[in-house]
Amino acid sequence: MDLNEIVDLTAYPIDSAAFRAQCRKTFNEQGILIMPQFVTQTAIATMYAEGCENQESVFASTKEHNVYLSAPDPKFAHDHPRNRLVTSSKGCLTDDQIPAASALRALYDEEIFRGFLCDVLGEEALYEYADPLSSINLHFAAKGQELGWHFDNSSFAITLMVQPPEKGGLFEYVSAVRDADAGDMNYDTVGEILDGRTAVEQVSADAGTLVFFRGRNSIHRVAPNEGDQVRMLAVLAYNTEPGISLSEEAQMTFYGRKG
Repeated sequence: MDLNEIVDLTAYPIDSAAFRAQCRKTFNEQGILIMPQFVTQTAIATMYAEGCENQESVFASTKEHNVYLSAPDPKFAHDHPRNRLVTSSKGCLTDDQIPAASALRALYDEEIFRGFLCDVLGEEALYEYADPLSSINLHFAAKGQELGWHFDNSSFAITLMVQPPEKGGLFEYVSAVRDADAGDMNYDTVGEILDGRTAVEQVSADAGTLVFFRGRNSIHRVAPNEGDQVRMLAVLAYNTEPGISLSEEAQMTFYGRKG
């Protein structure tokens, strides 16, 4: 598919320098950029159909982890915010399971789209992963599945909603909770969030919504899916340097196999 068949270029003129500057300003100020109906309904329908056709190949996993996605620290009690466990459960299709002719792959590889991403993110260039599993992932969350509270290790995330759930399954976040570079983990606020005592921002995304998010210092989660309709979300993962692979340990954790 051509770019104009995948992206609504009338609503989102991503080749325009002025539009790119506007998006970058919003993203820098808010740490999130939400673009409803960015992808056309025709293209989304094909992505959804591909996901359904390949659901038997989905790797399903349920993991417990702390919000820092790191090993427990024995200096703290097991119920301290540093060590408290949350649950993440989902299914995943990996890059090598996405059809070669998919509109999702065409979007990921499109030079104009990648240039748009670079300008919004403030990066000189973006590169696909060197391993065959990690560049494009399609995540599935059935009823009761969720993504627990956490901080990202990477500086940005780009996601595309393919099919929202009927109920629940909202993306929730609290901005600027920690300062990872300064070593400030802000355990008190994290504890309040885990206890449900802090107001959170919620994002309800329809099919075709593209989201940029800075999750390194902003804690976030996907609330449990409360409906029968599977939540299907594409994750478009890029690196700022070429030749980077996800570690074999991480591949086994996320995908159940090595690429």
